[in-house]
Amino acid sequence: MATFPRRRKPSVPKAKGGKLSRFSKIGRQRLDADGNPMRRRGIYLLPNAFTTAALFCGFYAIVMAMNQRFEHAGWAIFIAMILDGLDGRIARLTNTQSEFGAQYDSLADMVSFGAAPALVIYEWSLRGLGKFGWLAAFVYCAAAALRLARFNTNIEVVDKRFFQGLPSPAAAAMVAGFVLMMTDLGFSGTELPWISWCIALFAGLTMVTNVPFYSFKDVNFRKSVPFIVVFLIALALALVSIDPPKVLMPLFVIYGLSGYAVYAWRLAKGKPVNIVQSADEPVDPSERR
Repeated sequence: MATFPRRRKPSVPKAKGGKLSRFSKIGRQRLDADGNPMRRRGIYLLPNAFTTAALFCGFYAIVMAMNQRFEHAGWAIFIAMILDGLDGRIARLTNTQSEFGAQYDSLADMVSFGAAPALVIYEWSLRGLGKFGWLAAFVYCAAAALRLARFNTNIEVVDKRFFQGLPSPAAAAMVAGFVLMMTDLGFSGTELPWISWCIALFAGLTMVTNVPFYSFKDVNFRKSVPFIVVFLIALALALVSIDPPKVLMPLFVIYGLSGYAVYAWRLAKGKPVNIVQSADEPVDPSERR
């Protein structure tokens, strides 16, 4: 009776001492030079669908601004902000993080939180200022691009508890929230050109500062929290639901000023204000999408 040789199982490359070489201990996930898991290069449907939806909202905001429908444009930016907060979390929960997803997310953010808010504030209020108007809008747009580029390059060396400069979604929410609040109060953009100019410049320049802004990334929602925390979250949701246009703008203005307060407090206490960590204290790579 004929016999056939058994099929040999593929072996995982090993280094000296029997340890896995350039592969993680779990499966065959490749490691980089520092021993961190390498990000996959595939394209995954679920997280990128949320990124595409956020990109659509940014594009929709631009179209609405060009058609003088600024309320629709403002809400589209806020919806893009929500979707942008979901895509990375979904990628981590479903273990579908990839280099493509990270790059695609940055490009979508540039449209939704860079170009769209700049065009909305320009069409709503800054057009009448001529060169000063489009210059402020351009400063905001360029600052958003620089902020996103710096985030991508510094993500492994920045303290995960803080953002380096105002995050672009928060800056976009400040601009869009101002348009929504003033529109809800019955003001026209032509009545507030210089206030809009200051808002655009403040949001843009704050994005490219080194001022630390709390990121809330160290908040673990899976662990038990004090009752007061649950109460404050419920109170915040109730306040926003009462009159969103009049509540969202002040909230993001407070957040935009909070970074300067933290900076001044750390400076007064003699604590380091630089949130960029040294090479021997890298940020947890799992925080990166």
